[in-house]
Amino acid sequence: MTLMPAGDLRRALRGHGHAISAIVQIGKSGVTDGVVKQVQQALADHELIKVKIGGECPVDRAEVAARLDREPGIDVVQMVGRVLLLYKRHPRKPRYEGKRALIGKTAPAGTSQAQAQPQPDEETPAPAAATKRMRPAPGRPRPKR
Repeated sequence: MTLMPAGDLRRALRGHGHAISAIVQIGKSGVTDGVVKQVQQALADHELIKVKIGGECPVDRAEVAARLDREPGIDVVQMVGRVLLLYKRHPRKPRYEGKRALIGKTAPAGTSQAQAQPQPDEETPAPAAATKRMRPAPGRPRPKR
């Protein structure tokens, strides 16, 4: 089993994977053809999924990851405990790589990188001063007005 190479994409996928829950669970039968089909379908639908390996699974988690990694296009992004994070790039609409992913992260749609970055000669306004008064620390008397 080999993990996906380290880089910006893997880091971004790990960040996105943090918020999702497991879609596929592997139980006492282990990795069967049905489980592999279910994983492929889930990856086609979601592009990034979590797979939970049950405690009753007869094979080791590394063997499960190796078996799923052998499928074409599937990458193991992360393995934490008995949970695998898998990724397969969508052929037509990739959500996590390519121009579509960059547009959502760096600049609003329809603007170029040069337009999104402030120019060095432009002045950026200073933040406004806070108007809310701070409360004194506990145990200290309030100042008299």
